[in-house]
Amino acid sequence: MAHKTIVIIGPGHPLRGGLATFNQRLCKAFIDEGHTCSIYSFSLQYPSFLFPGKTQYSTDPAPTDIDIYPVINSVHPLNWLQVGNELKRIRPDIIVVRFWIPLMGPALGSILRRVKKNKHTRIIAIADNVIPHEKRPFDTPFTKYFLNSCDAFITMSDKVMADLRQFEKNKPAKEVLHPLYDNFGQPISKSAAREKLGINLNEKILLFFGFIRNYKGLDMLFEAMALLKQQPIKLLVAGEFYEDEKAYQEQIARLGIKDSLILKTDFIPDSEVKYYLCTADVVVQPYRNATQSGVTPLAYFFEKPMIVTNVGSLPVRVPNEKAGLVCEPEPASLAAAITRYFELGEQYFIPHLRTEKEKYSWHNLVKTILEI
Repeated sequence: MAHKTIVIIGPGHPLRGGLATFNQRLCKAFIDEGHTCSIYSFSLQYPSFLFPGKTQYSTDPAPTDIDIYPVINSVHPLNWLQVGNELKRIRPDIIVVRFWIPLMGPALGSILRRVKKNKHTRIIAIADNVIPHEKRPFDTPFTKYFLNSCDAFITMSDKVMADLRQFEKNKPAKEVLHPLYDNFGQPISKSAAREKLGINLNEKILLFFGFIRNYKGLDMLFEAMALLKQQPIKLLVAGEFYEDEKAYQEQIARLGIKDSLILKTDFIPDSEVKYYLCTADVVVQPYRNATQSGVTPLAYFFEKPMIVTNVGSLPVRVPNEKAGLVCEPEPASLAAAITRYFELGEQYFIPHLRTEKEKYSWHNLVKTILEI
């Protein structure tokens, strides 16, 4: 395909988290296929009082092979006009813009409206969510304002596609599988990973990975662990609390499961992700509701079976008794699936995982964006 100049609008280093990681990997995929690509990121993504974690910034070194410009202030309208005018003047062939929360709608929608005045740039939104997990005032008008500024859409689950079509009936949209996160280093042995984390090689280890929010159902998984208290199973929780930790600590004490848990509840830097995935016997996603999850392609890359709840696109992405097990979003069903997993054993799932992971391609995402 002919050379294109592409700008990705969304988080990038020094901002941390899955969106920044995804954008940087997508930028590299465009460059590897012969296009020019850069990222326009945020100088201010969230005011500190709106950010639920400890810090918005990564301690990892900046990528050396892509250009990231931290120029967007999400709450400063004059900045939106300045950035929009700059991008209008630069005239990229394509802007790929990430949309994950309605709060960003005014800033991104205003920038894109300025860009469209050049009558050249095509605007493709990758919609991670359209209807958010946690509702807030003004979600609907902010979302409409953003969506109206785009020419076409990519979603990574049928749930988000259905949500999108509630707002945008006719604009082009395609669903693409969330590509593999293959930029955290190559897999290492379970023994080496557990030595790094100080975990006994003989332990049966479940992994809950990622930010801790109510919709992700960690409290249900704690209830399931209480049902499994007599079994030699431990739950490794690797991720930062994005809500009040006190309620979880009180639940742990009430259930008497402290000895069944390994809590690593700080943000996990990119350089350490592989140790947690390679330590696990199985990754558990006990979500109450979901669209898609970045944890799924991460588990596929490290060839870790998954236990997922029957919500959103999770059961589609994790075929039952092939790439993992699907259960209902309630403690007894989770506990039964965990027991079933260890009856089958990790090796039962590996051939299926290797077949499924071939579908998760960065080339396919790049191709779809260019075609749409």
